[in-house]
Amino acid sequence: MEIPAPDYVLPPEYDLVYSGKVRDLWTTPAGELLFVASNRISAYDHIIPTPIPDKGRILTAVSVWWFERMAEVVPNHLISLDVPDAVAGRAMICERLEMVPVECVARGYLTGSGLTDYQRSGAVCGIALPEGLVDGAKLPEAIFTPATKAELGDHDENIDLEAVVREVGQARAQELRRLTLSIYTRAEGIARSRGLILADTKFEFGVRASAPDQLVLADEVLTPDSSRWWPIEHWEPGRAQQSFDKQYVRDWLTSAVSGWDKNSGEAPPELPEKVVDQTRAKYVEAYERLTGQQWV
Repeated sequence: MEIPAPDYVLPPEYDLVYSGKVRDLWTTPAGELLFVASNRISAYDHIIPTPIPDKGRILTAVSVWWFERMAEVVPNHLISLDVPDAVAGRAMICERLEMVPVECVARGYLTGSGLTDYQRSGAVCGIALPEGLVDGAKLPEAIFTPATKAELGDHDENIDLEAVVREVGQARAQELRRLTLSIYTRAEGIARSRGLILADTKFEFGVRASAPDQLVLADEVLTPDSSRWWPIEHWEPGRAQQSFDKQYVRDWLTSAVSGWDKNSGEAPPELPEKVVDQTRAKYVEAYERLTGQQWV
């Protein structure tokens, strides 16, 4: 997957470490890390050539909002929002951490890859679930469904808790599970009070060199890109749910109008203005419903 060059220029003392589908990572002059949320959007393992205005700012603002509300549950890697002007509003200065090599996923509802696993085996990541569940069904309780961290362009693969134990040890695996479910439960309660369902979400954790036994929450947190958010008023098990994410982009790309075949290997086309506007509006609505603040 070819990553477009950043659409901004930083001072020369910042060094680019990594560019992903939606984020760029730089080292700062002080040896910390600068996380920049871009306006890029991806679908079907492709980066779409058309950016979504304000997307990076919204993702950063949502993450910061959640970091504040989860501070009593788990420490996080955010140091400062005092960033270069070129990325103001869509970047965070963060600690350097040794990252845990596992995607920590919490599910309170059955959909996506969890639904696929359930339909095949009656279980998700080795956790047996009741019979007869449908797409969008609420689970009896939230479950920890970890995944591998895939290379860029590949898919994460669901794994069970025993695989996490083999990767990081029994004590750390159990702490990852505990923290993942604690954060999810707190976030789900906050979201529900705002008319939103948090169907599932993924977290990343790391450890500080000075405190290797304490897990630290890192990366983006509880954003529309890392989570499935559904409006409560439209929730109806047994069908695909409305969500605050890039569904407009996916729907247009797979429509006859786009003229693009996702299995062709060819790069996707530019998005029409209407799809860009609709997608941006969904990100804005997610921010406003979560925070109760107007996006400006």
